Amino acid sequence: QVQLVESGGGLVQPGGSLRLSCAASGITFSLYTMGWYRQAPGKQRELVALITTSGMTNFADSVKGRFTISRDNAKNMVYLQMNSLKPEDTAVYYCKATMWAGPNYWGQGTQVTVSS
Repeated sequence: QVQLVESGGGLVQPGGSLRLSCAASGITFSLYTMGWYRQAPGKQRELVALITTSGMTNFADSVKGRFTISRDNAKNMVYLQMNSLKPEDTAVYYCKATMWAGPNYWGQGTQVTVSS
């Protein structure tokens, strides 16, 4: 079975940093584009960052320069390093795995709250 498990969420002060992790199992991880999405209350789920099988990355304009996505294929892990956090970053963050012409897989999400 396929499983994506996020961890690392929590409460952080504005301007602080947090690193999210996503552990994947049941897939050939190196063949999947990995992404981080987030959903705040009352808002649509949005793409935060993605990293392709070749290591190319893309970020939402709202997080460019603050967030970094990376992957470790040997460990089947993808990470989201979040710096200079703002209250508007508060959301549930989801890990996603996708392959071209293949299925999508989602994690259960981890809560990130940015507040003083």
